[in-house]
Amino acid sequence: MQRNYLILILVWVCLAGLAVAQAPLFMKPGAAVDPNVPPPVTAITGSGQMVTLAPAERAAVPLVAPAVLPRMAPELALQVCRGRSVIQAANLASYSATTLIQAKLPDTAQSGEYEVQQNYSAPRTLTFKAVRFTGDPFVKSNVILRLLQSEVDHVQKDEPESNAISPQNYKFSYKGTTQWDGRLLHIYQLKPRKKRAGLFKGRIYVDAFSGSLVRAEGRPAKSPSLFIKKVEFVQDYADIGQFTFPVHVHSEARARIVGRAIVDVYQRNYQPVANSDANGVVASTRVPAP
Repeated sequence: MQRNYLILILVWVCLAGLAVAQAPLFMKPGAAVDPNVPPPVTAITGSGQMVTLAPAERAAVPLVAPAVLPRMAPELALQVCRGRSVIQAANLASYSATTLIQAKLPDTAQSGEYEVQQNYSAPRTLTFKAVRFTGDPFVKSNVILRLLQSEVDHVQKDEPESNAISPQNYKFSYKGTTQWDGRLLHIYQLKPRKKRAGLFKGRIYVDAFSGSLVRAEGRPAKSPSLFIKKVEFVQDYADIGQFTFPVHVHSEARARIVGRAIVDVYQRNYQPVANSDANGVVASTRVPAP
């Protein structure tokens, strides 16, 4: 069903492009054609009147109008969003990114900032290379490094089906639309079917025209640690080529020992590699048989 929805969207885009490509350019019958003079261009105004454009005006008339995706119904946008996630999991071979982690412990007035180079290789390899650190060593060792290690452990033990945003893991309820950064977004409330690590209770925001995941917010269905009483997060995403990646995560946690912990993770300079590109690199480096 998800594949059929994706095909339907592509058909709509192709039909829009074909309609523009087949629009004729009119010339007066019997007129001689001078190869050195551009042919006259006739356009139709909004009132239905036909006018001939002067040479200076022709440059402002695009021969091909940009394709505009139709607005998707809430059910379709959610289907496309899930389909994009499945396709990305199958097509993403690796990526690298620059990650900046800022952590604060307001109750003890401690903070730290750690920049690392992040590298991922499908299906279960995630590494971090230190670039620089400033701040309190306690924050580095007890907050930031623990966070990075939890990310590595999550990737190594990841089971995509058990954590996916799907009807098997969540109950969905539609909450309307909102405008955010010039984009129209569908809002969905998510309630996990099980109290399991990797799931969360909250909302997701999906682009109403592309089906891209734009934001997720809420709190984990299960606390990641006995020492953490409460965690709330907001995670923003961006489309990088054919893939969708997190670009900013803001989280606030209340721990039993250190009190409040505020963490912001910024990710930039993504360099994704698709499976087709990776296969091409491997093929190009093979030594031909003698």
